[in-house]
Amino acid sequence: QWVYNILEKKAEADRIVHENPDPSNGFVLVPDLKWNQNQLEDLYLIALVHRRDIKSLRDLTAEHLPLLRNVLQEGKEAIVKRFGVPGSQLRIYLHYQPSYHHLHVHFTALGYDAPGSSVERAHLLADVIDNLAMDSSYYQQRALTFPLRADEPLFKKFQEAGKV
Repeated sequence: QWVYNILEKKAEADRIVHENPDPSNGFVLVPDLKWNQNQLEDLYLIALVHRRDIKSLRDLTAEHLPLLRNVLQEGKEAIVKRFGVPGSQLRIYLHYQPSYHHLHVHFTALGYDAPGSSVERAHLLADVIDNLAMDSSYYQQRALTFPLRADEPLFKKFQEAGKV
């Protein structure tokens, strides 16, 4: 609901850094709640797409390339304009597994070791775009490895299924 409240401007409307209102290829860029916006060393923003039918990386196909390219380009432009941080100094990625199932993209300062920014969980947006441009069903077919903590419910389901 938190995501929908932001997209519908029922919450945090004053925190929006950038918005592309297009219903298919648009998104809202907001500072992550983990970032206090006082220093750029731990810059952290989230792009929330307007589309509600894309839950995670697994749902993406070549159809979504215009959306993903908009997020990448416009997100970088908005961050350099507002914060003076160029795209070359950003890590732009999606999580798999995501912490919530509404497609969102993380923008963090390159030097910031943000939670979940390691290779096991983070998929660089530029790589996602390239993979989908080569194979539209790449993320439906590819095995995706990801870490889980022992106390996570999904880990317990894997244990019960004998997959761990």
